[in-house]
Amino acid sequence: MKQFIIVTGMSGAGKTMTLKVLEDFGFITIDNLPPELLPQLFTLISERPEASKSRGVVATVDIRNVSSNYVKVIDDISNAWGGDVKVVFLTASDEELLRRYERTRRVHPLNKGLSTREGIIAEREMLAPVLDRADIVIDTSMMDLHQHRERLMREFFGNDGGISILISSFGYKYGVPQDASFVFDVRCLPNPYYVDELKDLTGKNKAVQDYLMKFPETQEFIGLTKNFLDFSIPQFLNNVRGQLHISVGCTGGKHRSVAMAEWLYGIYSEKYDGVCVIHRDKGHGQK
Repeated sequence: MKQFIIVTGMSGAGKTMTLKVLEDFGFITIDNLPPELLPQLFTLISERPEASKSRGVVATVDIRNVSSNYVKVIDDISNAWGGDVKVVFLTASDEELLRRYERTRRVHPLNKGLSTREGIIAEREMLAPVLDRADIVIDTSMMDLHQHRERLMREFFGNDGGISILISSFGYKYGVPQDASFVFDVRCLPNPYYVDELKDLTGKNKAVQDYLMKFPETQEFIGLTKNFLDFSIPQFLNNVRGQLHISVGCTGGKHRSVAMAEWLYGIYSEKYDGVCVIHRDKGHGQK
């Protein structure tokens, strides 16, 4: 079944990289298309015999082409094409976007009369209705090319229905994921980092998990979290568009948050299809 993907979001958050990755996997890609042309594009691609071997089409839309009726265009497309259409919104923290602009010496598209920081703030406000309408939100703040590629592969090729629940771990010292639906802070739990034989391991290691599970507060935290998610997940999946992102954070994203994310993945991957786990900061070598 062909997929129709609209990629939009913050300038500098990775739209071009996303386009290149999906092109490598057989999508026809169109960069920086006016939203009003999207319906004609999707119709044309679906009716072209020579495009039958492609996975579908990906079109990017950036702030220079976002108009007041952009959300209406997306709604009209979704009504016409149903579940085959996905809107992917890429974002990143203001600080990370500033670093990227400084590193590449690019000029922000809204820079006329504004500083780069002011342009980022203005763009975020302008794109707020699009963000609310997105099916998939990806925060690329801490992603390198490999991690970005892996996330896209899991989203669009991991299973027939895509990812409905993403469970991730992160380190607070590296920033909270901006696309998280729920954030759980496990810094209140005992820290394996201060145990010599566990310091260099991660929360995926059984020795770290066994150490954490010895403490009653860990077991109670899991139980309370599970009670909350058992109620919230069905409500979210039934009533909210897009993907549910459950994120768990500790100081450095290596031990406690990784273990908790793995436990939650074990619980909910048995209950729901399309559950994925990623560990954003596991390789940083900190707490």
